[in-house]
Amino acid sequence: MSQPLTGRTPKPKYDVVLVGGGIMSATLATLLHEFDPNLEIAIFERLGRFAKESTAAWNNAGTGHSAFCELNYTPEKPDGTIDISKAESIAEQFEISKQFWSYLISKGYIQNPKDFINSCPHMSLVFGEKDAEYLKKRYDKMTQSTLFQGMQFSSDHEKLREWIPLVMRKRNATEIMAATKMDLGTDVNFGTLTRKMGRHLMLDSNVELFLYHEVKDIDPKADGKWGVKIKDRINNHKQDVVADFVFIGAGGYALPLLDSSDIKESEGYGGFPVSGQWLVTHNQDLVEQHQAKVYTQATVDAPPMSVPHLDLRIIDGKKALLFGPFAGFSTKFLKEGSYLDLPESVNTKNIRSLFGAWWHNLPLTKYLIQQVAMNKAQRIQHLREFIKDAKEEDWELKVAGQRVQIIKKDEKEGGKLEFGTEVVVNKAGTIASLLGASPGASTAVYAMLNVLERCFPEKLNGEWKDKLIEMIPSYGQKLSGNPELTLKMRDYTKEKLELEY
Repeated sequence: MSQPLTGRTPKPKYDVVLVGGGIMSATLATLLHEFDPNLEIAIFERLGRFAKESTAAWNNAGTGHSAFCELNYTPEKPDGTIDISKAESIAEQFEISKQFWSYLISKGYIQNPKDFINSCPHMSLVFGEKDAEYLKKRYDKMTQSTLFQGMQFSSDHEKLREWIPLVMRKRNATEIMAATKMDLGTDVNFGTLTRKMGRHLMLDSNVELFLYHEVKDIDPKADGKWGVKIKDRINNHKQDVVADFVFIGAGGYALPLLDSSDIKESEGYGGFPVSGQWLVTHNQDLVEQHQAKVYTQATVDAPPMSVPHLDLRIIDGKKALLFGPFAGFSTKFLKEGSYLDLPESVNTKNIRSLFGAWWHNLPLTKYLIQQVAMNKAQRIQHLREFIKDAKEEDWELKVAGQRVQIIKKDEKEGGKLEFGTEVVVNKAGTIASLLGASPGASTAVYAMLNVLERCFPEKLNGEWKDKLIEMIPSYGQKLSGNPELTLKMRDYTKEKLELEY
């Protein structure tokens, strides 16, 4: 039944309250509704539309992160061997996402998969003899894994010209280059996907969606439930809602809300906000010469989220190229947040962590200052490392999303900067929060299943188990080392999601 998203008053009590209208909350709400349609669930989003922050198309790279091209997921160990364990883990997590989206398509909950996911080869590209040797070792190791079968490697200029003609223009024939290519890669518009899920929840479930409703505080109650303070930003009306279970999927604002809950597990966490910018071109002559996502090595002292890449994007049916990201700095925790977010997040529980992380990451601070100081012409010079004859007039600067990198307590260093995604859950399993950035949206289904495993273990292994296997057929089984199951799942998702690799 259709329901308006504004102008309503929330009920005083819900089984589940989800904070934030991004892909995490939409995914968790859909999972919970499938498991138990009678659950009373509310989603509160502070802005006027779902997926306007980190999930929005231009606020992330749209890479279906499956570890095909991201070199930071395959480090070289001191003995010279390549560790692909993290790459395998992330590849498996993205396969779980594809299975869940395929289920939504097969049930008719969402339609037209090409609106949000399209085939797009993923490539790693390196320059110089040392990195070329590394890439070849990486390729040899990865192709031993079931998950990376089909990966191609080449250091031949003619082959590279076939794969990435735009990048190979004006190249010196003696330049040492090497690349790998995976045709199974995808470009994903997570914003469109989230809104499709939100529309399904609004029209075909009893999940209640509230826009312009900001969660200001989360307090524990004596009976083990949670008091959630909500502000209606249109009518300036404040209300308290009680919930049995709360999930905080509010992007950068998850950190202060988690801190307000006073759970022991939140102690010592801090946040370091990093913004970003892209160079974008809609020149179709250029776009047609670059039909891939191409990642290279990060520069020294750059955070993993700043790995340079030149990507094909397909947003609302239109193709564009994106280059970056260029790091920026703002004290805001959200793109549409407050400049007081960072200073107001500092407290006696996390100040040691924050100072320790800052002290041990001085090169990162210097890197960010250099990035912020760059003008467009300097950014174009970086682009010319990829496209030798790039013209400034073909490219525009676009502000990307705001990320809050996790800072955790560390006994040795005081605080440690983390670049991954982390789920924080209290001992009772009644409140959970997602912190961090990459790989983020690509692994939303895995992350939300992790929340359910930790907060509803008896139900997930009991009455919800059959539905779980229907949604995620490979659940509980590892794809790596299981070629038959991997092929079966990839054939299934390729058909349902209309992929064309």
